[in-house]
Order: sequence, then C-alpha cells, then structure tokens
Amino acid sequence: MVIFVFDGSFNGLLSAVFEFYERKPKTAKLVWKKYYQPVLLDESTTVFTDDIKAERVWKGLEKKLSKQGLEMFYKAYLCEQPEILQKLFDFARYIFDNPKGAEHNFGNPYVLAIANTTRKVDREKHRMKAFIRFQKTIDGIYYAPIEPDFNVLPLIATFFKDRYADQHWIIYDVKRGYGLYHNLETVTQINYEFISSINTSKIKLPEEITDDTEQLSSTLWKDYFNSTNIPERKNTKLHLQHVPKRYWKYLNEKEGKS
Repeated sequence: MVIFVFDGSFNGLLSAVFEFYERKPKTAKLVWKKYYQPVLLDESTTVFTDDIKAERVWKGLEKKLSKQGLEMFYKAYLCEQPEILQKLFDFARYIFDNPKGAEHNFGNPYVLAIANTTRKVDREKHRMKAFIRFQKTIDGIYYAPIEPDFNVLPLIATFFKDRYADQHWIIYDVKRGYGLYHNLETVTQINYEFISSINTSKIKLPEEITDDTEQLSSTLWKDYFNSTNIPERKNTKLHLQHVPKRYWKYLNEKEGKS
C-alpha cells in the first residue's frame, strides 16, 4: 500500500487523485499531513498541491458528475473529517473507473458516505443562516462570531451578501481562524489580523467598541422573542432539535438561559 500524505486542501485532495492515476499503485491511502504517523514498512509519498493537476482532475469530474454530484463532493470535503477525506479519494476513483451515472449507486459505500456527509454539512449551513446574530461596532461594521461543526463559511457567503447587501459585515469562524468580510461590493476572506482588536474568545463585544444602539437593539430583540414565546405551546424536545444548546451562546434571545 502507498500512503499519499497531503496538505488537507481541496486542491491537494484533487492532486492526490491525479498522483494515484499517474503512479497506479495497487492500493492507496490518503492521509492529511497533520494526522500522519509514519509506520515501519509503509511506503509513503508526499503529494505536493499542484493547481494545474487539480484543475485537470476537477474538469474530469465535471464530465462524469452532475452539478449536484459536484456540489456533494465539495460539501463533503468541507466537513474536514479525516475519514471522509479517504472516502472522497475513493469516491473520485470510483467515479473515474465507472460509466457516467455511478454517483447514483447508493449501494456503493463511497457514494453513500458522501451523500450522508453532505446532508450533515447542509444541515449545519442552514443552522448558521438561522442562528447568526450580528453586533454593531462603533465604526458601523456588523460582527458575528460563529463556531460551526463544519467549515460552512464558503456555503453561506452569497446568502449573507444578498441579505445584507447594504451593510459592512464580518462573519468570523472562531474555530478555524478565518472569516468573511463584506465591503458593500464584494465578500473577501480575512484572517485574525484583520480583526485583531476583537477578542475572538468572547461572544459579546466589549462596550468600548460597541455602537450605542447595539444594547437597545439586543434588548428589543429579546423582548420580541419572549413576547412571541407562548409557554402553553412550549415543546422543549422539539425546540432542542431545531436549536441545539451548543448554539445558544451566540443567540442574544437565549442570554441568561441554560
């Protein structure tokens, strides 16, 4: 067996698929570099991310997969779980080695794994759309920290760009250390240095950098939420299914609740 060690990037994954067909080993395993632990007698090779090779593999997948299939492949990658990276690697090989339409064979373990993972990522994407709460800073920028289970920022950029087209906003993924910034025209990726004045370990912004109207807006929102929350119709189990507790710390209407 040959172990392909790559950098964890999407293009790195595609480059590993290219490398497999170039080397043609009997069996192969894909491992993200940060998880790789050398084992005696194992043959390993480092896959260097090559954008040209990655593009060739992606174009090959475009010929074999439907638009939905391509989206599933990318979304499954965004879950970032090591075992799914191997499934994506095997899925790509399965697609290339079989006639067009193989993506619909849910009896295949790789196809099924990608489909199930995509559903989980989509669910997290929809939750982020519903649960993100912005705080207005003194310089007029709306800031929202998030900590999703999966790397869904690339999937929600267009939604928030369209919904808040007339506002400067930042959505920052605390867990992954990067965010999105909307400047009224485009959405760009930013790193921590861009918001170094903000303590990303804190959910609420400190008063000294918060707009004067922010506290009032937060209070009005909590009052509205409480006024529409009818105790007689309360269904805690169903509510937790839709709004898991791990998201409560980001919702101002849940402040003070446990």
